[in-house]
Amino acid sequence: MRKLFFSELTSCKETKLHSAPHSWLPLEKGKLSKFSGQSTSIESLMKMPEPAVLPHFKPADYVDILAQIHEELESCPPDEKSCLYLLQFQVFRGLGEAKLSRRSLQSAWEKASTIHEKLIFGAWLKYEKKGEEPISDLLSSCGKCSQEFKLLDFVLQISTESHGISYDDESDVFWGSPVVHFRIRDDMIACDRRKLAALSTPLYAMLNGGFRESHLEVIDMSRNGISPIGMRAVSKFSLSGRLPYLSAEVILEMLDFANKFCCNGLKDACERKLASFVCSRQDAVDFMECALELGCSILAAACLQVLLNELPDCLNDEEVIRIFSCATKQQRSTMVGNASFSLYCLLSEVSMSINATSDVTVTFLEKLVDSASDSRQKQLALHQLACTRLLRKDYTEAERLFNAAFTAGHLYSVVGLARLASMRGNKHFSLKLLDSVMSSRWPLGWMYQERALYLEGDNKLENLNKATELDPTLTYPYMFRAASLMKRQSVEAALMEINRILGFKLVLECLELRFCCYLALEDYRAALCDVQAILTLAPDYRMIGGRVTAKQLRMLVMENVEQWTTADCWMQLYDRWSSVDDIGSLSVIYQMLESDAAKGVLYFRQSLLLLRLNCPEAAMRSLQLAREHAASQHEQLVYEGWILYDTGHCEEGLQKAEASIAIQRSFEAFFLKAYALADSSPDPSTSATVVSLLEDALRCPSDRLRKGQALNNLGSVYVDCSKLDLAAECYINALKIGHTRAHQGLARVHFLRNNRTSAYEEMTKLIEKARSNASAYEKRSEYCDRELTKSDLQMVTKLDPLRVYPYRYRAAVLMDNHKEKEAIAELTKAIAFKADLNLLHLRAAFHEHVGDISSALRDCRAALSVDPNHQEMLELHHRVNSQEP
Repeated sequence: MRKLFFSELTSCKETKLHSAPHSWLPLEKGKLSKFSGQSTSIESLMKMPEPAVLPHFKPADYVDILAQIHEELESCPPDEKSCLYLLQFQVFRGLGEAKLSRRSLQSAWEKASTIHEKLIFGAWLKYEKKGEEPISDLLSSCGKCSQEFKLLDFVLQISTESHGISYDDESDVFWGSPVVHFRIRDDMIACDRRKLAALSTPLYAMLNGGFRESHLEVIDMSRNGISPIGMRAVSKFSLSGRLPYLSAEVILEMLDFANKFCCNGLKDACERKLASFVCSRQDAVDFMECALELGCSILAAACLQVLLNELPDCLNDEEVIRIFSCATKQQRSTMVGNASFSLYCLLSEVSMSINATSDVTVTFLEKLVDSASDSRQKQLALHQLACTRLLRKDYTEAERLFNAAFTAGHLYSVVGLARLASMRGNKHFSLKLLDSVMSSRWPLGWMYQERALYLEGDNKLENLNKATELDPTLTYPYMFRAASLMKRQSVEAALMEINRILGFKLVLECLELRFCCYLALEDYRAALCDVQAILTLAPDYRMIGGRVTAKQLRMLVMENVEQWTTADCWMQLYDRWSSVDDIGSLSVIYQMLESDAAKGVLYFRQSLLLLRLNCPEAAMRSLQLAREHAASQHEQLVYEGWILYDTGHCEEGLQKAEASIAIQRSFEAFFLKAYALADSSPDPSTSATVVSLLEDALRCPSDRLRKGQALNNLGSVYVDCSKLDLAAECYINALKIGHTRAHQGLARVHFLRNNRTSAYEEMTKLIEKARSNASAYEKRSEYCDRELTKSDLQMVTKLDPLRVYPYRYRAAVLMDNHKEKEAIAELTKAIAFKADLNLLHLRAAFHEHVGDISSALRDCRAALSVDPNHQEMLELHHRVNSQEP
């Protein structure tokens, strides 16, 4: 290796950078240093951090837990459903299934049986969707509201009960005067004795019982904390049951009076009135103190809603933190009823995202532990608090908590115990802990990854290889192997290793490591590509252990590459897009955005690439930027339509497309309308409309990239309509302008014409051209004999182990050959790291076939947790359930 990875940036003004290892030698500004034998530069790269102990609920058998949750949801009372959906959310969060976890959170909100749960899960959804507030505005412009972003007018939803004691009976004898006067300093307030007594038992006893006041016509109330105005309002309330319009200060006096004399009806009315005064964070803080002191649950809920609506910003307010941190068990009951665990689950998550080691995070997690009511909740709470204690280097307490979580049944907490043993220099005990866990059950990838941390040499690599075999989504093994190869100066081999994971999972740390590989190879153009892709995904990303910003490194690398003109950039974008090089295309667009080019169009292209790379949040951010930088109103409407479509609001997306067309006929508007219409309407007659719209789009000006996509889509519609000649013509025209993916459509046409050989050859062309070609291998496997199919699907699994069809195919072949155990094992291998409906469905069917009804039922329930409305799965579940003894 002839290059040092990077020089220290002598021009950098950040003090953190000066603490870099001495191998990062200062050089002339903007230059990359030559590697001159200083192996310490490689050593600094080798000091990779150990994989984090994840603060997630990670059951050893997630399928079993999901099945349990589904079974409980089928029979539990309504008030328990939200907590079960919260647990389901935590399981999917631990699996890294963002869409499924959000859907579970949505279900928790929808099934909330109390106002408190509705507030908490509504705020949580809003927090999860932070950055999506513009969608609510767009929906409003289409006459539709996004419920999660609305504040609840819950006071009207809470029924008003009769809290008085109903002693307003004419036959009931009152011995005193019918009018009683209350003296408050110099004021006398006349009240109806009978009506006032009816407000509560204590007032009845005072005004018509054995107390001296029963016979008095004037009672001194000067020392009871209520003003003359407040007492007159109490009197009016006793007569009418309604509160007059008063200031918040007077109503607070009345509330205090109601609390002292147990006037529940008056207290309820005061709470409701005060709730309408809670508009700002400061209002919420001020009124919450009173609500908790007096046990006012309605007022507390109004305050809670305002505070939670401002997450995460409100956790920068010490007064807000004090409210949540210092609340006693009784005050928590007033504030959230029985939803204390859900509240502190939310607060802990938000606080951990701000600062996982802060005192606030610890306090919230301690409240979470205190609020946990069953074993699974305790496992989560104890493990999360243990992770925070570990990060704070509070090792003794972390060990106690990890041990408590592990004892409660959270097997993953053994990772924390093993790390702590290793920190004390006892790696042997770490291995012993892990071996004990692994011997008691089917081992998982993370177990071998963790075990590898306490081994050296070949044993370490052997365990990391096993970890990748069992769970190819784990990032650390690839990075360690690549770094080890770099240490041995096998940079090309290191590059191949890191490309293995980047082929199916876009990880910033892996892009950073590949950036270093390219620098070592002096391939500065490729290095620039990766750092620009990093900046697209995370504009503030810091590299080299956080010491240098990615923007700084980009500037240095750019001084070592030839600059492209705008024309060069467009040519590069065409080439990379055609070769299905999505990361390369992202990089070119990033560079183009620095020029004076039309930014709306570029951000839109960026969003399409990010969706293909499975980065939906970044894609939405780019779409919103496209909207902000749109050059015209009709262009802006198109981007708004895509934002709505991509968030599940297809009808509203169509409205935006039509509004855009009404202003100006454009390619993108027609394309959006055709795309949304084809996706939303199952009616076959829609095909003719879609064809017409795509033809209109093609008649409008656009570039080759988009016209190729339109031709490809048009070909697909023609295939669905059995118009194969027209479809073939579309695909061929798309290929002529560089739309490489059209090979797949043309292959389908060949196949439908019973020409499997031509279909196979067409897919081979796509494989040869495409940089990312796992899907092409999978599609080609449909056009060849069994042996070639098997070979292609093995390649698919090698390139992208997250694609589930190859596992299902291999399992089906094994089942056809009466190798039931092997077939089930093939599916189990994939299910271990991917919660997929089709895998679980097939395994459930196999279990049913071999007579293992309990396992079949378990897989059915877990699959319905993934998709509760899947019709075939529901039918299988019903059939299997009827067979259970």
